Amino acid sequence: MNKYLKLFVFLLSISMYAQVEKEIFPVFSECENEQTENLENCFYNTLQNFVYSSFVVPAEIKEKAYKGNIIVVFEVDTIGFFKTLYIDAVSNDLKQETQRVFNTLPRIKPANFSGRPTYSKFTLKFAIPLSDPSEYKNQVIEDNQDKTTAVLIDNSKELNEFEAVEKSYKPFKNSNFNSDLNISFTHSNYYNFEALLNQVGSNNHTATKPYSYNDVAKYYDFEAVKKSMLKDKGSWWGRKIWNENLVAIQGEGYWFTLNPIFDLRIGKDTESELSSTFVNTRGIQVQGSLGKNITFASSIYESQGRFADYYNEYALSLRPSGGNPAIVPGIGIAKQFKENAFDFPLAEANLKYKPSEFIDLQLGYGRNFIGDGYRSLLQSDATSPYPYFKINTTFWKIKYTNTYMWLKDVRPDVTLEGTYATKYMASHYLSYNVSKRLNIGLFENVVWSNTNERGFDVNFVNPIIFYRAVEFSSSSKSGNAVLGATAKYKWNNQINFYGQFLLDEFAIGDVKEGNKSWRNKFGYQIGAKYYDAFKVKNLMLQLEYNHVRPYVYSHSNPLTNYGHNNQSIGHAWSGNFRELIGIARYFKGRYFGEAKFTYGQRGFDFNSASDTFNYGGNIYLTYEDNRPFDTGVKVAQGNKTTIVIADLQLGYVINPSSNLKVFGSLFYRDFSPKVQTQSLQKSNTTWFSIGLRSDLFNWYFDY
Repeated sequence: MNKYLKLFVFLLSISMYAQVEKEIFPVFSECENEQTENLENCFYNTLQNFVYSSFVVPAEIKEKAYKGNIIVVFEVDTIGFFKTLYIDAVSNDLKQETQRVFNTLPRIKPANFSGRPTYSKFTLKFAIPLSDPSEYKNQVIEDNQDKTTAVLIDNSKELNEFEAVEKSYKPFKNSNFNSDLNISFTHSNYYNFEALLNQVGSNNHTATKPYSYNDVAKYYDFEAVKKSMLKDKGSWWGRKIWNENLVAIQGEGYWFTLNPIFDLRIGKDTESELSSTFVNTRGIQVQGSLGKNITFASSIYESQGRFADYYNEYALSLRPSGGNPAIVPGIGIAKQFKENAFDFPLAEANLKYKPSEFIDLQLGYGRNFIGDGYRSLLQSDATSPYPYFKINTTFWKIKYTNTYMWLKDVRPDVTLEGTYATKYMASHYLSYNVSKRLNIGLFENVVWSNTNERGFDVNFVNPIIFYRAVEFSSSSKSGNAVLGATAKYKWNNQINFYGQFLLDEFAIGDVKEGNKSWRNKFGYQIGAKYYDAFKVKNLMLQLEYNHVRPYVYSHSNPLTNYGHNNQSIGHAWSGNFRELIGIARYFKGRYFGEAKFTYGQRGFDFNSASDTFNYGGNIYLTYEDNRPFDTGVKVAQGNKTTIVIADLQLGYVINPSSNLKVFGSLFYRDFSPKVQTQSLQKSNTTWFSIGLRSDLFNWYFDY
């Protein structure tokens, strides 16, 4: 019993000790290293030194040789701002000067009572003429008649924290330009600074996109470029329309911007029976930073639209299960809007945390891109957005990117109880600058499904691992692993060569036999860029060839193919094609122009009563069934279709802060299958459009 009594007394004493209320004085920055018991002395000494060095005695007071005291009753509020409550002085001049001095006091750490910030009230007395505080430090410390400290716990008064936040706003200084915020990835937007990033001798990594402002700011002066584009507008409306963000707020350690999003266009497909084409998009974009290590961006779109006939038909061909009529390529599932249009919402977001200069962590809902070309065979942004987690590690001459993705298969075959099938994708990309001219990259990727409640397999979370080996140990049939490589060579500051190679499956024996086996599933890309072409400033010419063999991106289990929302994660044309692209881009100030020409050949299935074979272009079919032949497999086999596309666009940047552009475009497409079938018809499209667009992501129409 005696032991329990002692234990009770001991615990009671701890409890009573823990409940002792403790008051801590406000803390100037000069006092942060002081012990708690010395904070009171440090507070008054710092305050008096500040008053002594800042106070200017009015000339009239000096002439009268006045001697006397000034008494100030003041408080420090819960967020560390000084506020005078009463000033006792012989003249208004002295009161005004005292008020001025207190207005210039810095923000400090507030008083703390029982572990929470609180108001504290003080009285300060100082003499006129001013005397060096060092002469009466001890007197002030001992003279409790000259000062009082009382912690105010009073909920009957209004607080001024809201007003203090308002007062803490600073002029917005384009803080995004020196932040780790991602730059919205569009080919036309990135072209503005691409030549500077690709100078010989630069030690950067241009294949993994999007870039951050800090990645680019080493080579491109965002601030200077924006100043050169500013219009002389004095009114609020003039500045917001032509130069600035609609809302831009900056405070102590944080900033954010808010802009409306528009994509308003009207056009006509001259071969269509529809009266017109249109897009009506409204949305909002928020970007910002909390401290130096956290940045965020979010865009929300609400859209309705009707397109050229070929694009409407393609969207309908991608329709998901569940009754929705279409998937708009690159956007997502669409609902019916009126009789012959679509309603297609879209949302994208990115939250980035950078714990050190070497690593950044990103949690997002959007798209990613790997490559230096217009297309990517490894990971492209032509599909709908998806959730992802990304780790970028950059040091020495290396950048290592790990991306983990959550994807959907929306086909009726795998939809269960109204829920789409989930699959997962993990990829590694290692970029290495071999020399000041040569960069090489190695890529591996695996797709797996939730077979046997496998879920997100922790085997693939390890950022440094070989997916082929892990997938084999899990079951070679349960996932789809591919390998890849990239290269870029800077011939000089004007000419760059680049390429990609994708290896989906490879049989050495078949290669030796030279029999063009279906198992040799690979694709490659070669391209070149010519900056300031023919010495014309800001003119870029690009030539790119893409070649992907049949059955690439497909798998023995269609669920684990290289796709999401019935679209390819790799090249937008899926497999079994060859494509040649020529691009010319030019800009001067706010004016820009782009011309693009595409010639391609694709192999489609006939899907007829007499021919139901899988020729390798549809990645949502298993490659193990219904192949027409195992050898002699050629690119564009099946219903060989020639595609010619010419696209011309001219425009003007209305507001560089929100990347709002007005544009006009002329789009021509000739689609000629060798055999016309029910699902594959010859078509010829001439499509005119004009519009106003916030250019924040790539929207591809060249299918």
